[in-house]
Parts: sequence; C-alpha cells; structure tokens
Amino acid sequence: MTTFLFLSVLTAALLHAGWNAMVKFGSDRFLGVTLVAVFSGVVAVIGLFFVDFPAVESLPWLALSMLFHTGYCLFLSRAYASGDLGQVYPIARGSAPMLAALLSWVILSEVPPFLGMVGAMLLVSGVLLMAISGRRSASKMSGQTLLYALITAMFTACYTLSDGAGSRASLNPVAYTLWLFAINGVIMAFIFYLKYKSSSWDKIKRHWRPGTVGGIMSLLSYGIVIWAMSQAPIALVAALRETSVLFAMVISVYFLKEPLNKMRILAGLVIVTGVIMTRLG
Repeated sequence: MTTFLFLSVLTAALLHAGWNAMVKFGSDRFLGVTLVAVFSGVVAVIGLFFVDFPAVESLPWLALSMLFHTGYCLFLSRAYASGDLGQVYPIARGSAPMLAALLSWVILSEVPPFLGMVGAMLLVSGVLLMAISGRRSASKMSGQTLLYALITAMFTACYTLSDGAGSRASLNPVAYTLWLFAINGVIMAFIFYLKYKSSSWDKIKRHWRPGTVGGIMSLLSYGIVIWAMSQAPIALVAALRETSVLFAMVISVYFLKEPLNKMRILAGLVIVTGVIMTRLG
C-alpha cells in the first residue's frame, strides 16, 4: 500500500465519520440517513455526464451492491434511532473488516501480507474494545440497538466485497462509484417518499443543505474506498477504513458531548497501532 493510497483511505475514514455524525445531530435518524443517500445520488447523477457506463462484467456486482447498500442504510438508521454515535458506530464498522477479509479470502482467494493481517486484527480488536466501552457507559445500549448495529456490519462486509470485485471488473472505479450512488439514491428516494408521503417535499426544503453536504462527504468517502480496493487488497483497505472509529470518537466527545472513559482511550491506542501495522504491511 503506497503512502498516497494510505492517506487517501484515512481521508475517506474522516469523511465517513463526519457524515455519520451529521446524521446524529438530527432527531429523525431515518430522515438523516435517507437524505444523505438521496443527495449523494443527486451529486452522482451530475457526475454521470462525465463518465462512461461501467463494463458489462461489473453489472452483476453493481446489482448485488444495490441490495446491500439499501439494507445498510435502513438498519443503520434504526441503530442510530436508539443508540449513541460512540456506541453504534464502533460495532457497525468494527465487525465488518474481518468478515470482509474472510469473504475475500474464500471467494476471491486474496490473502493480504502477514503484517497487514496483524494490523487488521489489531484494528478490529481496538474497535471491539471501543464497542465494549460503549456497552458499559452511562447510556446503556439496548439489545435491539446491538442487533441492528451487527446487521449493519453484515451489510457493510457484503457490499465491501461486492464493490471491491465490481470496481475491478468495471475497469473504471470512478464510473462504478457514480452509477452505484446514483441508483442507490433513486432507491432511497422511493423509500423516503413511501415513509413521508405528503411531507416529503417540505422535509427536503428544510434539510437540503445538510443533506447535500453529507451526501458529498458520503460519495467522496466511498469513492476513495472503491478506488483503493481496485489498487490494494480489499481486506487491508476495509480494515484501514475503520480508523473512522477514531474520528467518530473525537466527534462524539467534543461535539456530541458523549462520555470518554479509559477503555475508549485504550481502544484508540490499539487502533493506532493497527494503522501502523497495516501501513507496514
């Protein structure tokens, strides 16, 4: 993994934590997640005028990813409806890399270097430690919230693998990303209308600014990741992306005023160590 690729994935992690925090600022979590998806789709549609259609070989992966991304959005919003950012985010993100690594090994026969795998395991361990600290915080996490976060992680692992394979098959990661977000935006817009019906347009007028900002952040974040997965082992990129948990921890403490304890600090140090090991790999 080159230095530029490494820094790019870290930037994607920061952007991902940022748009998730924006969702938590609002009272309606489903509205926040849905509008981010819709407006990222709007931005992606504009970009479609400047790219070609993805290669035919990537279309089955693109279709499969539609299902996974839709499930991800729906269950993430449910998890955030009852849990804090510092509780939900580590579990939803931290359980996914090892699943993605396992799937990429079994399905794609892709085995990262030894140091890279050690770093990935440290990253996941740190993330899980942070999740445990969330369970012990003053604001207890319900079993339903935990279940929704784990299901979100499952969808994350699945779309990570399908998008990694799809971006490689497309021969153009940028085009693949734009088509992915454009179609996903249409699907989420339809779900948004079914949910809010007559009040849909009013909600769009009230929240289009944060929706647009969050949508751009989401599109850039995942666009960088898809490009990175076409250049480096999917498992390593997926693990390094989970440094977003560190950024989310800072945001949750300083902006959302969520509690910080010693275990969360320890988890942060483990994650940083994992980042260094991943880079050496």
